[in-house]
Amino acid sequence: MPEKKTRAAAEKDKKQGKSASTQAGEYVHEEIEHVRKGKHGAKSAKQAIAIGLSKARRAGVKAPVKKTASKSTRKKAASDEAASHTHKKTSATRSKATSKALKKEGHSAASKTALSRQGKKSAAKRTASSKSSAAKKAAKTKGAAGRSSAAKKAAKTRAEK
Repeated sequence: MPEKKTRAAAEKDKKQGKSASTQAGEYVHEEIEHVRKGKHGAKSAKQAIAIGLSKARRAGVKAPVKKTASKSTRKKAASDEAASHTHKKTSATRSKATSKALKKEGHSAASKTALSRQGKKSAAKRTASSKSSAAKKAAKTKGAAGRSSAAKKAAKTRAEK
């Protein structure tokens, strides 16, 4: 069950017109925190992210499934989407089994190095044009003041080197 502050943050993102992935990011961040604090573990950073995405979809965030996703991933995403419309009580036995399995996993999946490794792997799969267009979109949505402060920060970083 997502925390109240996570749902509120995702709702705020939605009201501000931010993308579904930004909204889902709130749930992923919560999951990373859970692994770090020892609430439960994860086999890998990828698993922690997947759990967060699943929670987001179940909470009603319309996070799209990647085109390259496997059949089982698509099926899971569809079931999460369906679960957001119905409010059936979760099976206590199943819930307990999931929690027990996750508690046995390690906590290094949420370390800075593990998340960095995962991010780099994910970025490496993207094309140069995809990364470039994302950067252009980010610059556009930043606004004049944001661009100005980013330019000053970049100049300061260059001066330090």
